[in-house]
Amino acid sequence: MGSYLIKNVTVWDGIEDAAYPGEVLVEGNYITGVARGSEHIDAGRAAEVIDGKGQFLMPGMVEGHCHLSFVGPARNQDLGEIPPEEHLLRTMRNATFLLDCGFTSAYSAASAKLRLDVVVRQEIEDGFLAGPRYRAAGPEITVTGGLGDERKHHTNFESFGMIADGVDEIRRAVRLCCREGVDNVKFNVSGDDFVSNAPAEIVSISEEELTVGVATAHDFGKRVACHSRAAESVKRAVRAGVDCIYHCDYADEEALDMLEAVKDRVIVGPAFGLVHNSVYEGDVVGMTRARVEEMNLFRKIEFTIATYHEMRKRNMRVVVGGDYGFTITPIGQNARDIGHFVKFFGYTPAEALRCATGVGADLMGHKGELGIVKHGALADLLIVDGNPLEDQDVLVGPARFSMIMKDGVMHRDPRNRKPAFYRDGAGHKHSSRPVQKQWLSVDQNLEPDLPAGQI
Repeated sequence: MGSYLIKNVTVWDGIEDAAYPGEVLVEGNYITGVARGSEHIDAGRAAEVIDGKGQFLMPGMVEGHCHLSFVGPARNQDLGEIPPEEHLLRTMRNATFLLDCGFTSAYSAASAKLRLDVVVRQEIEDGFLAGPRYRAAGPEITVTGGLGDERKHHTNFESFGMIADGVDEIRRAVRLCCREGVDNVKFNVSGDDFVSNAPAEIVSISEEELTVGVATAHDFGKRVACHSRAAESVKRAVRAGVDCIYHCDYADEEALDMLEAVKDRVIVGPAFGLVHNSVYEGDVVGMTRARVEEMNLFRKIEFTIATYHEMRKRNMRVVVGGDYGFTITPIGQNARDIGHFVKFFGYTPAEALRCATGVGADLMGHKGELGIVKHGALADLLIVDGNPLEDQDVLVGPARFSMIMKDGVMHRDPRNRKPAFYRDGAGHKHSSRPVQKQWLSVDQNLEPDLPAGQI
């Protein structure tokens, strides 16, 4: 690790709403100085000086509902059909690509196979793989007939679910995940309209099963997240002591009151990207309007928007992360959530950016250390060619990041920045600017930078 003085930047520190002209000093993996306006930091304290050229400096982003091993399935059972060797390699590519897209941290909301997340996390921590700080999960623990159970009576299909029925099997499933090295445990408490056997407004796991599962995970020192769309599933999750409750689409007044009462303990996340893309962009993958109506997704999106308007009013901690990784929500779109929070939920741009930085840092277990630019914080920093307080789309995809620094180490150095391109599904090269609507999938990887004139 070196030391860097980053000068001539517009700093958004994740604490105040407004950005300001300033300088930032990084020594080792910590921020050791922040200067405002006419103030300056002694250049002699840094081995290297970086001219930010007036661009926007902000904390690294946190993906709060991450599925690195969801490598573009059209159906849930597609994940079970991928051989583990290929699955691991594709998960590793997703990890690096997510870091390329400015996410220096990620909290897993489930792994498609038990040890994929754990292996990738360890490769990142050991320095062999470029990727975000990562909290690994196992598969989503579910019950017979619940979300993630793709089996039929006459045949078997695997997806992202680990099926356990009754308190003894639930306890064993949690212990198995903990033994294999996960950081987070996830339960599917409700169903989902994307599957036929368990729609969103049913509750599939019993309160006794969930309570035992959460207590077991906490005994092992693990955080617990859950999939809860139905109102009763949200209430059940609060009563069981879940730490992070995803979706909450159909939360009624009682559920919202319960969430508000524990808002200092519980973080919520809409995982809005999957529903948004299905409703507004489903035609890209052949999802017709009739199919969207059949799945009740117009109704779901209305409820979700109303719910998160109310959560904002109640000052609940909400994290970005939109179920990216499916065919309809490819990895690389993740930062679209920030704009969704502004457009659909009524957040100010600064509030939405905090959902992608400070709130995510809290979920990662690094409150006050990540997601902010201040003396003593860990040096996860981005320099962006554009102002996300004015246009959130500049954060989508890898093209607009001049600098990506994670833990004081340069992943993308602004002094070496050259024009980039990507390939579409037909293998054709395209300039990476403008990036809006040029979404990348796991199989449309960003090519290495080339000198100008060779695109």
